[in-house]
Amino acid sequence: MERRIMITVTKKDLIALGYGTSFSADIIRKAKKLMIEKGHTYYQSRKLDRVPKEAVEELLGITLSDTND
Repeated sequence: MERRIMITVTKKDLIALGYGTSFSADIIRKAKKLMIEKGHTYYQSRKLDRVPKEAVEELLGITLSDTND
């Protein structure tokens, strides 16, 4: 069985990419909602500030780099 590493994104990562503070928070909030809608109830945690890169890419319609610099 192939093991996949999930790359995650935080608000700080989005800010580092040039997105504004409140827009970055909105992206994370919407990505969490998207993951919950897909059945991943783990993302209902209010303290969780990390979402899968794929969820952010789906929301923004762009591909993010795989490197976490």
